[in-house]
Parts: sequence; C-alpha cells; structure tokens
Amino acid sequence: MRTWIRSLRPFDAVSHTIIDLREAERFLRLFHTENPDSGDLLTRLAHVTAEVARTGTYTHTPAELEFGARVAWRNSNRCIGRLYWRSLKVRDRRAISSAEGVALECVEHLRQATGEGKIRPTVTVFAPDTPARRGPRILNDQLIRYAGHRAPDGSVVGDPRQAELTALARELGWRGGQGRFDVLPLIIQPASGPRLLCHLPGDAVLEVPITHPEYRWFAELGLRWHAVPAISNMCLEIGGVCYPCAPFNGWYMGAEIGARNLADADRYDQLPEVARRLGLDTSTERSLWRDHALVELNVAVLHSFDRAGVSMTDHHTESRRFLAHLEREEQAGRVCPADWSWIVPPLSGAATPVFHRYYDQRTMTPAFVPRH
Repeated sequence: MRTWIRSLRPFDAVSHTIIDLREAERFLRLFHTENPDSGDLLTRLAHVTAEVARTGTYTHTPAELEFGARVAWRNSNRCIGRLYWRSLKVRDRRAISSAEGVALECVEHLRQATGEGKIRPTVTVFAPDTPARRGPRILNDQLIRYAGHRAPDGSVVGDPRQAELTALARELGWRGGQGRFDVLPLIIQPASGPRLLCHLPGDAVLEVPITHPEYRWFAELGLRWHAVPAISNMCLEIGGVCYPCAPFNGWYMGAEIGARNLADADRYDQLPEVARRLGLDTSTERSLWRDHALVELNVAVLHSFDRAGVSMTDHHTESRRFLAHLEREEQAGRVCPADWSWIVPPLSGAATPVFHRYYDQRTMTPAFVPRH
C-alpha cells in the first residue's frame, strides 16, 4: 500500500500540537474503506497534506467526524455496551470554544440524551486542540456528578471520589448544600480566559429514587442516582486530531450503580447498612453478608429504573450482547479490542459468558483516550 506522506517544514505556532500525517492517513484510509461512496481518497489525502503544511492541523468533514466518533466507541476496549455503536448521535459543535457556549450545549446534550427516560447514546464534539490554540475542557469526569463534602474530621458526606472537585467548585464560588446527592456544577476551562461554573438546571438532570420490590424500608435509605452516564474528561482522538471536550454517553448497566457507585467502600459504602437492615450476620465474612447485600442492592437499582421508565440494562443481558457484537466484528474482518478486567461485570462475573474468554487488548484508533 502506497503511503501518501511527504516531509513538512516545522510549523511555527504557539503550541506543540502538530498533526502526525501518518495518523491522518491511517484514519482517512479507514474512513474511505468503510465508506466507499465518500469520494476519491487520494484527492482527500492531498488536501489534508496541504492543510497540515499551512496550519499544522486539518479539519474533518462532518461525515468523517461522525464516523470517527462512532468508531471511537467501537474501539473502546473498556466498554461492554458497544453493540449499538452505529446508533451514536454525533452533535457537531466544533465552532464552540467559549465556556458559555460549552455550558449551554452540555445542558442541551443532557436534555436530548435523557429523552424523558429513553436514553439516547450521544456525543457532543467541541473545538479541537490545534497548534495555535487549545480547545476547551470540562474538569468534571462526568457531566452529572454528586458532590463530596469533606468535614473537618476528614469524613465525607456524599461521594468521596468527588471531594477534590467539590472543594474546587467552592473555591470558584459554588454555594451548594451539604447533602449526599447534591448535583455538582460543571467546571469549564475555555480555550482562553477564566474557568466558568455552570449550574445544571433541574430539567437536564433526571434522577431515579432507589426502592426495592420487596423491602419497603429500602426507600428509607434515601438513595438515588442520575439517569445519564456522560463521560466528559476524555479526548476524542480521530486521525491525530484531539477533541479534548467531547462528552459522550450510553446508558447505565445496573451493576455500575449497584455494585460500584453505591456499594464501593470508597464511594457510598451502602453494603453494611443494607446488610444490617436485612438482619444478616456481619461478624464473619463466611456468612457472605456482603454478597447477599450486594445482590439486593442491585435488585433495587434495576427495579427502580424499570419503575421510572429509564433505560438500563443488566449485566447478564449486556454480556450476551457484547458477545454478539464481538461475533459481528469478527465477521466484518475487524479486531474487537477488549480489556477483560473491565468487560467482566463487577457482580457475578463468573456467571456471565464474557468471563470464560480471552480478548485482544490492543489499542486502536479512533478512540476516547485520557486527556492531557
């Protein structure tokens, strides 16, 4: 295969983010292979090479951006829910780099993705990093997170994982409450200028109170969780271009909430209280009280989302769907990368079909990658 690359003189700019033409060519060849009606590849490569020579970067067409974002989801080796990667809704907001503009579009993203409970996989792509200017960034790891209020004795009310971000929000002027489920504002770093706090309006944050189909006392725990898991601290990398502000979401698998967010000892740590309410013997690990409490907590989460009419899947169903996705990718002649430690659910892993397999762990692009 001939490589459409030539040497370029160093680009004189204020940043080091100069595109590697090999990455651009690799992506464009992939795009044209899977989209054979998209025009002449060599002509496109010539245009991109010339644009990089002038500016140090290049601009994806809307079709390239949409394809790149969807393939980034397809390549996400830590995500079990990739069967529907082609359905990802891509919101092209590359013209926006201001903090105010990002804030408004993040709110709209949540409204559209929530769909009154029918969750829609969505990504909103803002201005990229370029040699001349950095793109905007969201400091929150997800668009919706609950505050972690640190007390003088070191204890935390709320989500301990968000204690540092909560402290930063207060430094920037947030005057939130002291509850366990206070929705944090977004902290947005624009391309230039000061950080901005964006308070999420109530109609953009759908929350589900957690109850149990059998135990009425479960409601007394006062637990709830938000409906949309929108990751907001990763770079969407397409053909060498980094979009550092590209919040994206699918829908929750129940165990993410019931076996991690609400159960982990360094998060909401609810297993001891659930076990106490169930009357379990917590004096010995051999009673398996943690396991019993964990199952009932996950039963409650699935029941509550179903009752509220909010999209959610369970780990057994999603495991079978992932293997269907894996089979489709193999039939298409593509590698399906997967990280076993993330693909196997945190609850009853050995009882799911994804447990008894080995996976290709290579890193592929386009991808959602850690942001610098």
